[in-house]
Amino acid sequence: MVDPTSHEAQASADARGPVRCAVLTVSDSRTVETDQSGPLIRRLLTEAGHQAVESDLVPDEPDHIRRALERWLDDPRVDAILITGGTGVGRRDTTIEIVRRLIDVELEGFGELFRMLSYEQVKAAAMLSRAVGGLALGDGGGDTFVFSMPGSTNAVELAMSRLIVPQLAHLVWERKR
Repeated sequence: MVDPTSHEAQASADARGPVRCAVLTVSDSRTVETDQSGPLIRRLLTEAGHQAVESDLVPDEPDHIRRALERWLDDPRVDAILITGGTGVGRRDTTIEIVRRLIDVELEGFGELFRMLSYEQVKAAAMLSRAVGGLALGDGGGDTFVFSMPGSTNAVELAMSRLIVPQLAHLVWERKR
């Protein structure tokens, strides 16, 4: 039973309706037909009572990634952007760098906790797990949370189930209140 004074109970009570999200898959090797991580994010959002209002798949090209993110950062229907892929250490993996340029407030704990939880599953390989989350401040007051996670379905399941979904409504509520 959840303690009604706990942070988890407060986060749940703070929810004021579904969070509207955009989902971006970044990959040179996946197509809309073969992508598993984007659909997994959308399913986990829906199961939690949130909405995936937009989704896209772009190649590991900085301009494609940036354009997709900027389009959604300007969209008043989008409260949060969830990105999967392009986070490795390969020469073409630039998602983290693009996201860091677009966010104004980094939530350092997201990446730290993701790697800590990932360590439980993959041990030292967790140090290769680049993940970042933060808040992009909109010019007209429309602020958007952005979370970027690795492209594997295991990483998406971990980030979504253990970190993002439990706090998403509370984060958005905190920013809008």
